[in-house]
Amino acid sequence: MSVDRGTGREEEFGRTAEGSAAMGNAQEKPSGSGGGATPRRDNPRTHGAPGKEVANGAPRENSPAGGEEEPQQQPDSAGVDRSYLDAPAGALPPHLARLKNEGNHLFKNGQFGDALEKYTQAIDGCSEAGIDSPGDLSILYSNRAACNLKDGNSGDCIQDCNKALELQPFSLKPLLRRAMAHESLERYRKAYVDYKMVLQIDTGVQAAHDSVHRITKVLIEQDGPGWRENLPEIPVVPLAVQQQHREKPVSVEAAQARAARAAQEEARRKEARFTLLKHEGNSLVKKGLFQEALEKYTECLSVKPDECAVYTNRAICFLKLNRYEEAKQDCDSALQLDPANKKAFYRRALAFKGLQDYLSASRDLQEVLQLDPKVYEAEQELEEVTSLLRQSLINRADHT
Repeated sequence: MSVDRGTGREEEFGRTAEGSAAMGNAQEKPSGSGGGATPRRDNPRTHGAPGKEVANGAPRENSPAGGEEEPQQQPDSAGVDRSYLDAPAGALPPHLARLKNEGNHLFKNGQFGDALEKYTQAIDGCSEAGIDSPGDLSILYSNRAACNLKDGNSGDCIQDCNKALELQPFSLKPLLRRAMAHESLERYRKAYVDYKMVLQIDTGVQAAHDSVHRITKVLIEQDGPGWRENLPEIPVVPLAVQQQHREKPVSVEAAQARAARAAQEEARRKEARFTLLKHEGNSLVKKGLFQEALEKYTECLSVKPDECAVYTNRAICFLKLNRYEEAKQDCDSALQLDPANKKAFYRRALAFKGLQDYLSASRDLQEVLQLDPKVYEAEQELEEVTSLLRQSLINRADHT
């Protein structure tokens, strides 16, 4: 019988910092030499290109979603919703808040070059107005860094992240975006340091965990076992910063993203456990250890109770242990999940045979042969079951 195998403030766009894949991995390296800063302040790019390929096989950021919900929008006279422009934006005066809000809106719609221009105007406006609000200015630089990252301008992204971090040291998003930009430029040691700082602030940033794992492999290949000796010193994030991040209110979107990640992680764990248990069960069947295999398959079903192949596999164990009623029940369960499963019909026929219900066994074997006339074992069993059925009828007649 075969066995089946089977911040002080938060930026207002971009998924929040709790480990979102939207802060994902490295972006495409910019053209030119070494990814240095490209002129862009007087003539910013006019449109982003969200479909670009990326360096080192790392995925781009996913589509952004608001760290804060936009207010209920009402259409203007032209039928276009613009009330989001008047939403408060920290300590920024209204005209600069409008620029920031417009940049957020453009970013959310994939217009990264246009969003960059709005953030640049807001940054310049802060300087002209003499506004002293490090938190707001840091967010503007961080948001502009995200636009550069999306457009593959890694050098510019790093410059903006540096400015954001000068204004608000140990801010999570600028650190993560700078790490991604360094990685895209193959500056793996600098990227590693930034990712490790991110994880000091929030251990739930899965993108940072994945990137650290990936970069570690690269550095081991480059530098051998002593790769850590070549790393820059990793700054220690103050405990106050870590605590502030943990106490930061979580947006509805962040909570949803966190729940989705937790569900994905749980699904991965369950799948890995299921695969291991099923493999162990299959190995035990091959060794003839049917009771032990049965226990593994039972654990499998506690993880994934709707897995047809596990029911048919466990049925083998019950058959070998002469537990025919339980074998029949497992085949019944398999056929509820897959009504045309010939293995389930065949093994249920064997269970019926063990229960001396030869008529039911005959019906199941005929069902197998209808599904696949080439199942030689079913032909043989049908002949034997037919003989047993005939003999049982004769015996019954003799006793009447």
